[in-house]
Amino acid sequence: MSVSNVLVAGVGNVFLGDDGFGVEVVRRLVGRNLAARIADFGIRGFDLACALLEPLDLVILVDTVRGGKAPGTVYLMEVDTTAGGPVDLQGHSMDPAQVIRNARAMGPIPARVLLVGCEPETFGDPETGAAGLSPCVEGAVGRAIEMIEQVLAEREAHA
Repeated sequence: MSVSNVLVAGVGNVFLGDDGFGVEVVRRLVGRNLAARIADFGIRGFDLACALLEPLDLVILVDTVRGGKAPGTVYLMEVDTTAGGPVDLQGHSMDPAQVIRNARAMGPIPARVLLVGCEPETFGDPETGAAGLSPCVEGAVGRAIEMIEQVLAEREAHA
């Protein structure tokens, strides 16, 4: 399997506290010997929607996610790319569900999509911002990296 067939996409806003989780995870993945293309999409929702339309086998989105568990909890979920809902083509909207709906409106999503998410503790105020991750989310970065490496290793083992 080719590296170009897998995308690990970090999303989030580094100026809003824990929302920068996905960006931090992919920042730490860069330079590792992984069978994947690593990319920081930040808040560029339209760019990510376009990337989802590329001929990929697997996309791993990395972002904060509210699942109701303790802050710092790391989740691995399969994303249903066929789910409906309204399309809102805002280029800087980074809600992963909305990005997927936007991509689907432009064409079929060929890849399997997984989400490695972390339960946030805090988000910065959009008016004043907040740089840096909370301690519990900072501690989850390593667990997320291990989870991504495990998914990629399992994929290679079954190739």
